[in-house]
Amino acid sequence: MKKVEIIKANRTITDRNKTHSLQLLRVGAYCRVSTDSEDQLNSYKSQVAYYTNLIKKNKEWVFADIYADEAITGTQVDKRTDFQRLINDCLNGELDMVITKSISRFARNTLDTLKYVRMLKEKNIAVYFEDEKINTLTMDGELLLVVLSSVAQQEVENISANVKKGLKMKMSRGELVGFQGCLGYDYHPEDKSISINEEEAEIVKYIFNRYAEGAGGSIIGRELENLGYKTKRGSSRWAESTILGIVKNEKYKGDILLGKTFTVDPISKRRLANYGEEDQFYLRNHHEAIISEEIFEKAQEILMKRSIPRGAHISNGGNIKRQKYSRKYAFSCMMECGFCGGTLTRRNWHSGSQYKKDIWQCVVSTKKGKKHCPHSKGIPEEAIEKAFVESYRQLCHGNKDILETFLKKLDETLNESSVEKQFAKIQKKISTLDKKKSNLVDMRLDEKIDKDTYEMKFTETSLKIDELLEERTSLENVLENEHTMKKRLVEFRKTLHNNQVLDEFDRHVFESIVEKVIVGSIEEDGTTDPHKLVFIYKTGLADSQNGVFFKPKRKNAKKTNSVDIMNSGLCSQTSNEDSKTSSLASEHACRNSSTFTNKRELKDWWVHDFRIKSYHFNCERFE
Repeated sequence: MKKVEIIKANRTITDRNKTHSLQLLRVGAYCRVSTDSEDQLNSYKSQVAYYTNLIKKNKEWVFADIYADEAITGTQVDKRTDFQRLINDCLNGELDMVITKSISRFARNTLDTLKYVRMLKEKNIAVYFEDEKINTLTMDGELLLVVLSSVAQQEVENISANVKKGLKMKMSRGELVGFQGCLGYDYHPEDKSISINEEEAEIVKYIFNRYAEGAGGSIIGRELENLGYKTKRGSSRWAESTILGIVKNEKYKGDILLGKTFTVDPISKRRLANYGEEDQFYLRNHHEAIISEEIFEKAQEILMKRSIPRGAHISNGGNIKRQKYSRKYAFSCMMECGFCGGTLTRRNWHSGSQYKKDIWQCVVSTKKGKKHCPHSKGIPEEAIEKAFVESYRQLCHGNKDILETFLKKLDETLNESSVEKQFAKIQKKISTLDKKKSNLVDMRLDEKIDKDTYEMKFTETSLKIDELLEERTSLENVLENEHTMKKRLVEFRKTLHNNQVLDEFDRHVFESIVEKVIVGSIEEDGTTDPHKLVFIYKTGLADSQNGVFFKPKRKNAKKTNSVDIMNSGLCSQTSNEDSKTSSLASEHACRNSSTFTNKRELKDWWVHDFRIKSYHFNCERFE
């Protein structure tokens, strides 16, 4: 056997890109502190001074640079700019060794520690951890490094858990956490209180009032920009998201919700909206309110209707459509096609010319084609407004006794409802069964009943509770509808009392008492009436008007046509007292006779036999 001579390894670091060995190591140090407290900053300065002296005193080392991150967490590398500079310098061949205090100073994430240590090791660059006395080039394996870096990461998670616990204890005591003020309020850190900023509060009131009136976030934003108002941060631009954020904020009614968001884990630091994953703390009447409870709730109701997701659909006669909610115009999302159930949208005819007019048309017909809704026709906005004025006039005067009787019956029906009693009874049953379940558990723990009997009784009781819970949910919906109807009755009577006479269309009156308007209908004999307008009031009343009688005069109509119609005897004006007491609709029929410029329109008018469809009420449920 031949003799083998062993040549001992030389631990001197060599530069493989050069032919000669490097006698001196180019050394850089990395320092970091995680907070900006005074003690931590002093520690940061001490680390920088210590490593500068340490490297310069060693005759075998050449001082390369000090890399230091101030008040930055060690769990996320991408936020540590000097750490990134250190790695880049190493990869560019400017360093031979990196020295740092401990593994936790280098990184608190096990994955990052191993990733960058291996990266530098491939480049023959050592990382030396002083506290652990580990040199990554001379260590036999990564096991020790993995264990110690895992300990560093666990330390971060323990600190995070303790901090979370402390914050929750503060919130449970009603202390403000993470709040630094918002538009309309100033924050006082000395006593952790908030007070109203009167100048900003006026902006908040304007936003809520306009939103409650039906204006959208983008519209309100443009109005604020035109008025010259600025945001809390001094920006003159008002984004829609800013407006909606203010509308959603419960602080403006005097309450505070703590714990709206939470941190998923201390490593990624990712924050999510809290939908129940973590505890929340609601403080009522915490401070002085800027907005009343009523206006805030009205804004939330509108916000809820508008925030229906794009994927939410409803079925109507086999057709699927997406619900929308916009209040830019008085009739927005309140017009329904009587033929296909689709909504009506506002369109401009002859835009830019003297014949311009606003028309409401079925969106199914305009977007999918006339064949999908062949009977629908466009109806002028002015005609809808005038028809409502006439319907409201009849509502207040012509059928006052019938209206009062209807409202009285509706009120009596709601007051006689036994839903509240049923709800209380079910609640009592659920409470009794919960106690029974608790007793069963106690009896089982005391071994007073056997396992089979316990499981049978417990399952039986649980099923009964589930049934009662479903029934209670159903009753809650009915109860909520009844409360809504009672509230509508009060508002309906108030509106009627305050607006006895309505000479012209009033959007506020319309929106306060009308639920929706159905345009067009199919009569019992099968004939279609595309001009029929049915106003569905919020109390359940329904009134129909003939839209033909309220069509505005055409700007290009021939004057001779109106003379011919007048001479034909179809519309006669008399000076007797009866003509003075004729209805507003009849006046429209005569006054707007010039609108019938062709035989077809004249025939449609004749078919209705000069009669306005009488006011009728949907009282079937009370008979």
